[in-house]
Amino acid sequence: MIAKKRYNYFRILALPILLYGLFAMHSCYAQEHPSLILTKKGVSEIRTQLGKLPLFDSSLAAVKAEVDKEISTGIHVPIPKDYSGGYTHERHKRNFLMMQKAGELFQILQDEKYAVYVRDMLMEYAAMYPKLPLHPQTRSYARGKLFWQCLNDANWLVYVSQAYDDIYDWLQKKDRDLLEKTLFRPMADFLSVGNPQFFNRIHNHSTWGNAAVGMIGLVMDDDELVQRALYGLKNDGIKAGAKDNDGGLIKVEGQRAGFLANLDEPFSPDGYYTEGPYYQRYAMYPFLIFAEGLHNLRPELKIFALKDSVLLKSVNTLLNLTDADGEFFPLNDAQKGMSYYSRELVTAVDIAYHFGGNDPQLLSIARNQDRVLLDDSGLSVAQGIRDGKAEPFVKTSINLTDGPDGKQGGLGILRYGNDVLTLVFKYTAQGLSHGHYDKLSFSLYSKGDEVIQDYGLARFVNIEQKGGGNYLKENTSWAKQTIAHNTITQNEITQFGHDYETANKHHSDLYFFDASNPDVQVVSAKEDNAYPGTGLHRTMAMIKDDNLEKPFVLDIMKVTSNKRNQYDLPFYFMGQVMETNFKYTSPTVLKPLGTANGYQHLWVEGVGGPASDNIKLSWLDQGQFYTLTSATDAQDELLFTRLGADDPEFNLRRDAALMIRRKDTQNTVFASIVEPHGSYSPVSEFAVNATSSIKNLKVVYDGADYTAVTIEDTKGKEILFVVTNRDASVKSVHQLKIGDKVYKWTGAYHLFGE
Repeated sequence: MIAKKRYNYFRILALPILLYGLFAMHSCYAQEHPSLILTKKGVSEIRTQLGKLPLFDSSLAAVKAEVDKEISTGIHVPIPKDYSGGYTHERHKRNFLMMQKAGELFQILQDEKYAVYVRDMLMEYAAMYPKLPLHPQTRSYARGKLFWQCLNDANWLVYVSQAYDDIYDWLQKKDRDLLEKTLFRPMADFLSVGNPQFFNRIHNHSTWGNAAVGMIGLVMDDDELVQRALYGLKNDGIKAGAKDNDGGLIKVEGQRAGFLANLDEPFSPDGYYTEGPYYQRYAMYPFLIFAEGLHNLRPELKIFALKDSVLLKSVNTLLNLTDADGEFFPLNDAQKGMSYYSRELVTAVDIAYHFGGNDPQLLSIARNQDRVLLDDSGLSVAQGIRDGKAEPFVKTSINLTDGPDGKQGGLGILRYGNDVLTLVFKYTAQGLSHGHYDKLSFSLYSKGDEVIQDYGLARFVNIEQKGGGNYLKENTSWAKQTIAHNTITQNEITQFGHDYETANKHHSDLYFFDASNPDVQVVSAKEDNAYPGTGLHRTMAMIKDDNLEKPFVLDIMKVTSNKRNQYDLPFYFMGQVMETNFKYTSPTVLKPLGTANGYQHLWVEGVGGPASDNIKLSWLDQGQFYTLTSATDAQDELLFTRLGADDPEFNLRRDAALMIRRKDTQNTVFASIVEPHGSYSPVSEFAVNATSSIKNLKVVYDGADYTAVTIEDTKGKEILFVVTNRDASVKSVHQLKIGDKVYKWTGAYHLFGE
């Protein structure tokens, strides 16, 4: 019912009569320029504040130095021929970035050399564009003209629209007419009606396309283009079953399209973007910059208020999806190291502050970024920082829902202290074509360091030597496969059979999330569709016990199935192995673990088995010791693996894992602890508390209704953690007899003996 109401809202908004009322008013008066991002009022205020705002002044000086240097090299508009990272690709990319900045400098400094630079560059493009065929590289599902894919052509137009707006009034009318007739309108048509498979879908690609067409439409005061951008194409012409480069279904029958649909569908009410934080970061620029243009030129849309202000809310959400160093958690397709220092997040933070109520916590992020936009929003941020309004951005434990209605799974983040320990627990929807098959996976961080890692993507972005800077085949054969993640793989088969359409129909479900007690925080979720006839229920708790130096993570993975299977659970640890409490043999000749589904990429470096009912692996990384303790069965197989098999071009990192393999088993529980402890200084050469403080971990009860484990430390203290398996109500009263003792508690879980 909610979804229907939401759909009706946008459908009603799109009615021609209402649209006529919304847009016709703009033909009654001449539109002033600049007004898309920079405004005349804002430019006037900026000029009066020059020399008074240190952060704005330093940002302006840096941009001026960069653009002046670029102008001195002349104008370069080569015929397109390269993939990402190649000369022509990078040249056209640099051109649109420089034009956008030069336009701002012209408005702020009133120096015509910047307008001349933009005009002359645009005239070169206007002379070239009508004669350009499709880009000669054929890999993309939607080839561009300036670039190998329409996505980058859309990037170009989003940035250049701003430059055109900045010099619009300075240009002669004949020049404007020429640019609009031979360059801007043809490009807008090419990106939309010429490539409906790119423009008319729900995806970050389409968001860029929608924004590009809409923004140039706003500058040219072309309501047809603006309407097309907001609501998509009516007759899109997409072939049934068409897929993009990543194997994602491009069009589902009856699917809505356009900017408003892309705002509504991928974002949850919490501001989580279903493709993951890496692509949310990338998409935030067109989302927010086009929204700012709509706010300035189509205020009747109230764009920043739509869906409970989800665009502004999403900025805070995205900042919460970072580690202590500001780097985004690499969920789904994601390049590690991308952070809130990127240009997209400078834009996002400034716009969110300016239009979202001047949240002082955003100012501390902007201060870290050490630069602001050269527009109205950047001015507001610089003023707030100058006036001492900045407050620390506090990241807390948070549960973020996924899906347009918040009912398609989610992401649980548990934090102890100031990122002393951070757990990222993924139970989301598939994540569109950039999603991975890793339901109920997790990663773990200590400060900004990875402890248990997620691989991210298999791609060297914009490095031409590696597949033209594009996705490598190993992204499909490894990075998306279930075995590449810290979760269960059954019978060496990837979840959902590695079938996108099947996976896209399902999501995991939150069982409960509780971070009310900072010393005992718990998230629990279930997955019933990844493998036919098998249910996965994972509960993860972050616990700070007075007897232990640091907080630790308890992991309980309960598996129930209608038949006997093989279960593999890997832990991709980062660092140097210190010791184990089990024996293993290392082969003299390395062999792959399997032949498909990612197993073909794993060398087997060691094979062993438990010597007791607990196994331990200790390692050292970044000056800190860690120990994995797992409750094991006597028949379990322990495998040390290392990535790199079947990789003749060295496209994959050589990451290590310890894998617990449990064969011929129907129902079972994997219980483990990841324990940070001690430290090592290479300067003092002292190792402090280098051994684990956990003596024993034991599953003492497992049934349909409850699972319980005991944790004994080296000082003899024992605690019991019990979780319900069927009733997550916080009010339900439970009773369980274990041995001779009866335990009573209220709620979905309890920790006894703390």
